[in-house]
Amino acid sequence: ISNEHVPANSFTLHNAITDKAVFKGKAEIYSGKDWGLRSAARLDFSDIESPGGYYIRVGSIKSDPFRIAADVYKGTADYLLRYMRQQRCGYNPYYADSCHTHDGYIVDHPEKTGEIIDVTGGWHDASDYLQYVTTSANAVYQMLFAWKRNPEVFTDYYDASGNRGSNGIPDILDEAKWGIDWLIKMNPDSGEMYNQIADDRDHRGFRIPAEDKVSYGNGLYRPVYFVTGKSQGLASYKNRTTGVSSTAGKYASAFALGSEIFREFDPALADKLAVRAMDAWQFALTDVGVTQTACTVSPYFYEEDNYVDDLELAGWEMFSLTGDSSYLVQADYWGTLEPVSPWIEKDTARHYQFYPFVNLGHACIGLSETAYSDKYIAFMRKGLRLMEDRRKDDPFRVKVPFIWCSNNYVTAALTQIMLYTEASGDQSFRKSEAALRDWLFGCNPWGTTMICGLPAGGDYPLYPHAALTALRGKIPEGGLIDGPVFSGIYNGLIGVTLLRPDPYAVFQNGKVVYHDDIGDYSTNEPTMDGTADLTIYLSALENEGVKQSGNESDVVIDEQGAIIRKNPGNKEIFLLFSADEYGEGFVHILNVLSRHKAGGSFFLTGNFLRNRKFSSVVKRIISDGHFLGPHSDRHLLYA
Repeated sequence: ISNEHVPANSFTLHNAITDKAVFKGKAEIYSGKDWGLRSAARLDFSDIESPGGYYIRVGSIKSDPFRIAADVYKGTADYLLRYMRQQRCGYNPYYADSCHTHDGYIVDHPEKTGEIIDVTGGWHDASDYLQYVTTSANAVYQMLFAWKRNPEVFTDYYDASGNRGSNGIPDILDEAKWGIDWLIKMNPDSGEMYNQIADDRDHRGFRIPAEDKVSYGNGLYRPVYFVTGKSQGLASYKNRTTGVSSTAGKYASAFALGSEIFREFDPALADKLAVRAMDAWQFALTDVGVTQTACTVSPYFYEEDNYVDDLELAGWEMFSLTGDSSYLVQADYWGTLEPVSPWIEKDTARHYQFYPFVNLGHACIGLSETAYSDKYIAFMRKGLRLMEDRRKDDPFRVKVPFIWCSNNYVTAALTQIMLYTEASGDQSFRKSEAALRDWLFGCNPWGTTMICGLPAGGDYPLYPHAALTALRGKIPEGGLIDGPVFSGIYNGLIGVTLLRPDPYAVFQNGKVVYHDDIGDYSTNEPTMDGTADLTIYLSALENEGVKQSGNESDVVIDEQGAIIRKNPGNKEIFLLFSADEYGEGFVHILNVLSRHKAGGSFFLTGNFLRNRKFSSVVKRIISDGHFLGPHSDRHLLYA
């Protein structure tokens, strides 16, 4: 995208090592008017599948080099969990400290208002410290769903507390269980559910979690909102709650899927969750309607207006858990009431009005190969077709509404396309999927990815709206930021002030804006639920890459990407030797290897290779047929 005419209607793809042109393509030319610039072009080289390093040339313009490979998404789903661990409330492993240990005191309960309840745990919602069952139960469910579909890609480098050290349970399940433990606290008994900790009085500037001293009039205790099914708000501002189904349905789905998955790891927990799921399902039907989050000092709350999707998914998960077909009948009843996610149909929404952003109930039934499957595949296709048919002249092909948390809508659309494609076999939305995926990874006017710290060495948000960045100068790694918004929305916000010159200023004159700036809470704030939601899609990409490369189980790779074990199913060891300034044992080592007809791998520093007294050793390593590879140049630890 440019303020000048595209210099050519063709482009070439070059091998980054040889500079040889390996592909010539035709540029698709678009107007850049909607984006505040003169012209734009799409360059499609999808036919190139050979692994390697490449760059693009358009006229005299040359891109940065990039890599094509089956494993480019390896580790990305696990990377998102860094942000989830950083968002933990109670004990926080990132800070090695605890916060909000006094949570909390009950409000809006007919008998227990003012009583103390232990609900410490869970996750902070974003860069503020509010906690919602709405987003947390959804985050738990989507991480469990990601594990259920792609267990092969998730690793175990952290324990249940989020500290370094494996515990025999994949890290994504540790994270999901952290959320489940909190949900159990927030649902201490049948018919007793709580929906929220704290409220908008929290919004008083940046502070480190353990140093949060915001008072709600009861010392360090924060309010815990009882699910009443009625409008709530402790002052003049009220939400529009109409019932309990949206919250109770989310509890039921998370508990039911949790029971299924943790059966292998913790049977006692699985039994407990099965009972909780049944209770939550029954409670969801006692007062049909939505439970919105509560506000106090401003009209800021999550305006969730739909609940039938929550009952559909809960019904499906109860059927999946119990095998009782009556739950599937009920799931179909509720699912039929909302064939298309309303934000897709309307192409807009108020803040969190239609939530979750992706209807996984539709996907589960569509994938189920039951008598209902075809109907739900058609529902999914209808929604995707509505998006596909909009704004056909847009060069970026991103058809979601650019409202607050637009990246969450991008993630939802990606997830729906992926699951629809699997359920139907229909490949017709693959180009839309690629455009949405590429948008998150830098194919946007600002040329930035939308995930803090990913990819390493890439262009990603450096100044997100986060206390960690504002007060400690560090980025919240793995966090998916809110994403761009319509300029009209941004210009109407209160309290948004950019804190540094905008390096993207030339790209802010169109319909949408994005600022990599700590002061912009509307476009550059990471969110917990959006990050958790992305685990489904990224784990699927990683799993697909593993299958393409044919290396499902031949290597074990650590968190930093290093191979630490090969062929774990084989009784085979590899002998590795390294050296820097000393080499007195090499003759003995080489003699032993020769006697046993064994091979070794030798990684030697530049110091060792330059030392003439070791030249005969180096020559023998080569002549004996061992592997000789480079280490660091001058220090054994620098590898």
